[in-house]
Parts: sequence; structure tokens; C-alpha cells
Amino acid sequence: MESSSTPNRLPMARPGTGTAGKTIQLLTNHFKVSINPRSITDAYFYQYNVSLAYEDGHPADAKDIGRKAMSKVHETYRTELAGMHFAYDGEKSLYTIGALPSKKLKFMVVLEDSSSNRQYLFLEGFEPGSPVPLLIPLPLEPDINLVVALYRGSTSSNINSSDYESDRKRLRRPYRSKAFNVEISFAAKFPMNSILSPSHGRSSEQFQDAVRVLDIILREHAAKRGCLVVRQSFFDNNPRNFTPLGSGVLGCRGFNSSFRTTQGGLFLNMDVSNTLIIQPGPVLEFLLSNQNVRNIHGIDWNKARRMLKNLRIKTSHTNAEWKITGLSERPCGEQKFLMKQRNEGPDGGEVVQTVEVTVYDYFVQHRNIRLDHSANLPCINVGKSKRPVYIPLELCSLVSLQRYTKALSPQQRSSLVEKSRQKPQQRMESLQKAIISNKYDANPMFCSSGISISTQLTQVEGRVLPTPRLKSGNEQELYPQNGRWNFNNKKLAQPTTIGPWLVTSFSTDCDMRRLILDLIKCAKMKGISMENPTSIFTENPQYMRESAPIRVDKMLSMMRSQCRQPPKFILCVLPQRKNCDIYGPWKQRCLLDFGVPTQCISPSGKVNDQYLTNLLLKINAKLGGLNSLLNMGYCSSLGLVSSKPTLILGMDVSHGSPGQADMPSIAAVVSSRKWPSISNYRASVRTQSPKLEMIDSLFQPQPNSEDTGIIRSALMDFYQTSGSRKPELILIFRDGVGDSQFNQVLNIELEQIIEACKLRDEQWHPKFMVIVAQKNHHTRFFQNGSSSSLSNVPPGTIVDSRICHTRNNDFYLCAHAGIIGTSRPTHYHVLLDDVGFPADDLHQLVHSLCYIYQRSTTAVSVVAPICYAHLAAAQVAQFIKFGDFSGSSSAHATAAAPIPHLPSFHHNVADTMFFC
Repeated sequence: MESSSTPNRLPMARPGTGTAGKTIQLLTNHFKVSINPRSITDAYFYQYNVSLAYEDGHPADAKDIGRKAMSKVHETYRTELAGMHFAYDGEKSLYTIGALPSKKLKFMVVLEDSSSNRQYLFLEGFEPGSPVPLLIPLPLEPDINLVVALYRGSTSSNINSSDYESDRKRLRRPYRSKAFNVEISFAAKFPMNSILSPSHGRSSEQFQDAVRVLDIILREHAAKRGCLVVRQSFFDNNPRNFTPLGSGVLGCRGFNSSFRTTQGGLFLNMDVSNTLIIQPGPVLEFLLSNQNVRNIHGIDWNKARRMLKNLRIKTSHTNAEWKITGLSERPCGEQKFLMKQRNEGPDGGEVVQTVEVTVYDYFVQHRNIRLDHSANLPCINVGKSKRPVYIPLELCSLVSLQRYTKALSPQQRSSLVEKSRQKPQQRMESLQKAIISNKYDANPMFCSSGISISTQLTQVEGRVLPTPRLKSGNEQELYPQNGRWNFNNKKLAQPTTIGPWLVTSFSTDCDMRRLILDLIKCAKMKGISMENPTSIFTENPQYMRESAPIRVDKMLSMMRSQCRQPPKFILCVLPQRKNCDIYGPWKQRCLLDFGVPTQCISPSGKVNDQYLTNLLLKINAKLGGLNSLLNMGYCSSLGLVSSKPTLILGMDVSHGSPGQADMPSIAAVVSSRKWPSISNYRASVRTQSPKLEMIDSLFQPQPNSEDTGIIRSALMDFYQTSGSRKPELILIFRDGVGDSQFNQVLNIELEQIIEACKLRDEQWHPKFMVIVAQKNHHTRFFQNGSSSSLSNVPPGTIVDSRICHTRNNDFYLCAHAGIIGTSRPTHYHVLLDDVGFPADDLHQLVHSLCYIYQRSTTAVSVVAPICYAHLAAAQVAQFIKFGDFSGSSSAHATAAAPIPHLPSFHHNVADTMFFC
């Protein structure tokens, strides 16, 4: 069924701000931007298109050429540019304040190549029927007159006068063109006073263009300082900012800076940022570290070839900078060539002699360069495949600030998180130092714009919301303190029965008997009925070296052959705590094939009561129990959702890690059930095209008027578990989308949900609320005061004014207690609210949903439905990693890259919180 008209919904305006809670004074990392109106009254930003081409007319598309060429243009043609400064975006556009002398300008610049002013040793490599030239940089040595021809596996009979003449002519050409034609042509202009538009309550396209120009000026400012520029993040080449993560990878600390328009005007939002770079220094040292080997004999050169490709190096003997294109097939000591050398003959005439020499011998004997390791190592190729340039590997060093874009190992990821943490006071100090050291007020374009940026953090007023009230077993009250509570001497709110159950162990280090006794004892204290396991299965040692899927199959085969009745629950002991290869295949087989909830553990050290309690919280939730409940009467919004049938949806899309471009994206939607409870959820998970953010399977109408989409199953489950009621309110919480995708959420995803409801009943018109939650932002809050600044803001801190959007309905909420590092608030955007919640009621509702997360006894940083959707997507991603699925589940799939279809979950677990 198609909609009769194309929807054009826009994010709603803010109806008002909240007042509930205790007022708190905060500092935020937004720096006030002041604009002198006189400087911009009649001034314009001018946009120009930039075209770069080599001298022969071919486009110059290399990423590193643009900024160098434009910098040279500004340096060389200052008069022709009327002394004007410009901001170049590094690609196709530049911006000026005021017009350039002409609408179209053409310049020719010559970039000083790092290897210029040097002669080249020309080597002609030869595969049967195909010459392959090589170049080796030489310093200027007038006393040596060399012309060299290399024939791989050749003899002197291969060389004739025509070959020599061809080589001599090629020597006259530069190896690569250093002259560039630059064309600058007018594209558009917009008034600079459009920067002031939001301050006057008007947002416009011109304002967005103006802010984009200001961000480009920031990037240009950083690039001129020699920073690595990654979008709006800038990284100095300062070893103090580098943190080793292992395997030749470094964490690099820098700063993210961007302009933001808010209720309080224009601000510069600056925050600490981190990226990954390659360890600079000798290539050999990097390879040893990268492959975790002790000596050069252990290096896998196939891996090295893939790792080094496209990295930049400097050579120690010439200080030239090159980009690596590959490695030689033969070691440096075997890479031979025939060198023709002109000498004076006995009769005084010129004699050309042919000498066979290797690249290694050439550098050692003819260049007098000492090589300790290169004889048995491949050479680095910095030329093209048909014109290679070989350099001995130990003469090469990797230059600094080269990004590492591959996926990190679990150990590296853990190390990065741990080492990049900063306490609030440290973060504030580093930001204040950075804003001062950047000297933005000295930037000529900011000066021309009449823009000045404060060096002080902005003070804002926040509120600390009342803490939600919880209930445990026997209606006993729980009193969260600082976002935490416990079950000491308390029973769970709705404990379940565990049995019959069994234990499987892939580990040899776990004391199974002690673990089971302690677990059963703790379960009884929490009100859970748990008997002894029916069986304990330990992996046969002969399978421990097999692949993970085989180990899982062998374990399940042993279980089926020895179990008299299928278990209701399996406790699985894994050999390692994080990223164990067994986890994915085990979960896949148990949830898809056998329909048995399973809890994986890997206890290390002493297992205490807190560990066992946390374990039981997950098990109880998986088996249909609830650990704690919200007291629904403490705020009016909870009263509304408990009096009117309310369906709560949490939606998230998980994408593959860097380096996994072909990994399908996983769309997960969790939906509440058993109304009036708002703590029970189920999950629907689908695969879709890689990197596709909008969920395309919410509504999937079929020719027979049926619907196979995600929302249909959520609506049917709600109806069946909520006393045959249809939801009157549908509250949607969406994670993972940026500001530019808000309209798509409203007009694509919400429209699918509405169509799914219409297909169920044309006369049914539920009210919707759509909220997007963002964690990937750079706003932080700090307590204002010498002593309080040492700690994070208290849980429940909300800010909905001053630094929020000028028009849209958004707010920042820090629901959790930050223990380590600096707390990151969640930025909530209310895109639609048909329900009409007052601001305070909406804030309390969102805050309360951070207290219903059944896996822990703490408030979480984002509403629980989104956390559950993220867990479900992450768990299914492990299935895809190891599964052998076929078919296509998305209309976006192509024949070249079909999207693997995810089989349905077993009916025994499909409606459970298996993801807990």
C-alpha cells in the first residue's frame, strides 16, 4: 500500500522549556563568538570553484596536491589576488571575503618536489617482451656520469643502441610533472550578515552556507599549522599527543572545532578528539611492531605489502618523500641490473663498459651507503607498476600523522578507551590551553569578518531532575543514590524459575562445582527458583584446535546425544572474556536452531556476590522475569502511558567496522509488550545494505495484502500480550542518525510505521512521538566551582536552553553517573509529539526510561529501548560474521553483493529478551 501523497514533515518547534528539578550552574565547552555588525553589513562571502590539472591537461586528483598548490598560488600570486586571503576546502571550492579581481583566474604553479634538484639513475627492467623502468634518486655528483639499464634475468646481448638511445631520451623528461595549472572561477556569493540570522529567530540556507565557510576557515587555519585535518578534527604533530596502542598503531589526541548556532547566538564548540595513526619512524621497526615479531626473519612480506601500500616515507639518504606503491618481488641483494658506465679509454676516447650489479651493491659500493639488513629484504617500490622506483627498505622511514583506518583488535580498542579518558578538570584545562594556543583572533579572515572568539568556557544553567522511584520484590522500594542501587537483602521484582538447565564449558580454568553452588545460593536469595543443572558438558580436548563453528557443533552434538529432555536454559563458559570466536556461532545455533536462551560467561579470578547478582539479572530477564520496576505514579507522563495503551519502540542500525565495507548493516527494532508494563521488550532484527542508515524493512507490503515488515510483528505481539488492545500512543526512540537525516526519519521511517498501522486498520489513528538520541556529539558539561569541577555533573542533569537549537525541540540529558573520564550527555531531539507532553513531563519520561535497563543496577546514559536495540543488532552481527546465510533481504542489494538473509529466530526465543 502506497501513501496517497508524499509526506513533507519537518522537526517540530520547541513548545517551551522545563522548570522541574534543582537548578545547577554549569560550564560547557562552547566558546562565545562575537561579531562586529559594522564589519559585515555590506560584505559578502564569495565562493569559487577550483580546478587543478597537470601541465599536460590531466586532472590532478591526488589528495595531497590541492592544499600545496593553493598555498603556492597564494604565495606566488599575491598581487594578482589583490592581497586577499582565502579559505580552501581541500577539494573543489575556496571562499573569500569580498570579490577577487576577476570572475575567472588562471595560474601556473610549480611545486618543489621533495626529490627535485637530483639526478635519477634510470634502470630499465625487462620481463619477456615488456620493458619495466626503474628510477633511483641520486644527489648531484658532477664527477659521475652514469647511464644504467637493468634487465631482469638478462645478458649484455639484450642491449643494443636503440635501447640506449631510448633510455637517454627518457632521462631528459622529468619523472613526474611538477607544474600545475590552477583555474579559479566564480560560483556564488551570499551576504555575511546572514551569520546573524538565527540570532534574529530566522534560519536560512544562506546562514548554513555562512557557517560552513567559518568551519572551512577553521580547517584552513589548522592545515597551515601543519595539522592532520580529519573533517573538523585537527591533530598536531606533537609526540606528547601520541599514545601507543600496540602493533605499530598510535592513538593521537587532538581537538574537534566547529561553529554552532544556538539560542544564545553563535558559539565555537571545541572538544578533545582522538584518531588513529601509523607509528612514524623506520619502516623496519614499524613492521616488527605491526606483526608482533622479534626479528626481520619473522616478517610476513605479503602482509607487509598490504600494510605499507599508500603510506608515505622519507628516505634518509636524500630526504625525499615518496608514497609506497608496493615491494619488489626479489630481495635487494638479488635485484640485478646491467650498468653501462662511460670511462676514458686507453687512447683517450670514451669507452662504455657494462657491469652487472644488484641494487644492494649499487648503494653500498657506488653510493657508499651502509646497509646492514637490506641484502635479504625486498626493496620498497615508490614508482608505478610499469615504472617502479626501488629503494632499500632500511633507508626508509614512515612520516608522521598518517591515519590508520583498519579495524582495531579488542586489546587495541580497550587500550584506546582507557588511555584517552580525561577527568573533567583535565579536559577543561586542555580545552582552555587549546583555544588560546590556536590564536583564532589572529586569523586574517576572522579579523576581516569582525569575528572574535572568547577563550572562556560558557556558563549555562541546568537542572537536576528528581530521581525516579523503583520497586523490587514484594513491592519493596528501591532508592537509587547517584544513579545506582543494589539488591542487598532484596528479591527481584518478578523472579523466574530456572530449570531444567545445563552447563557447557569450553574452558579448562573454571571451578565449575564452586561456581554452580554459589550461583544457586545467590539465586535463592534473590527469589529465583534454581535447582542443580541436569548435566555439565566439558569440551573434548581433541577439538580445541578446531574452528569455532566446529567446536560449537561438536558440543551441541554431545548435548543432544546425552540429554533426555531439551533444556530451558544453558549456561556457557567461554575460554576468554571478550571477543571470543565461539560466542557468535554459539548464540546463532542456540537462538536460531534450538530456541534455547543462553548466558555466556568467562569468570576470571574470584567470583563474588556482585558478579553472581549481575549474572542473575541477565538470566532472569532472558527467561521472562523483571528485576526492578518503575513506580509509575511518581510523574504524570508515566501515568499517561500506563493509562493509555502505549507502544514504545527503540530503533538502531549497526554498521560494519572500518575495513568491513561489505558487511551488511543490521537494523534492530525493539518493542514493548505486556502493557501497562514499559519494562518488557522483544526484538526484530533484519539485514540491509552496507552503510544504509534508514531502516527499509519497517513496512513490507506483499501482493496478497499481507505485510512482512518489522512493525507488523511488533503490533501483533502488543495486541496479543496487552489484553487485545491496540496502542493509542506509539513512542519512537531512534538512535544513530545525524541532523541532516531528521527529515528522512520523519518522512521515510515514520511513514512506513503509519502505513503498517493503516494496513491493520484504516480507522485506527494512534498518536506518535518521535525522538532521536545522539551520543556522537562534542558537547560536555562541567560543574562550576573549584572543588565540584573535579567531579562529573550529577545524574539527572538536563540542559534545554542557551546552547540548544534556536527553534527545534531538543535538550541534553546526563542520566547516568560518570565514574571514569568525563560524562557525555545524550542529545535528544523531539522531532514530533502528537501526544502533546509538557516539557517537564517529557523530560521525566525520558529520564525514567534510563532506569528500566534490566542488565544492571545503574541508570544508563540513553533510554533503555535504544540500549536493547543496540544489543540485539550487535549480537546478530556476530551471526553474520560466522554464519553461512544466503539470499537477499533488501531491495537495495545488488547481484554483485547480495545481502545475506537472516533466518527467523526460533519461536521459543523470538519474543524474549534474548539480547540481555
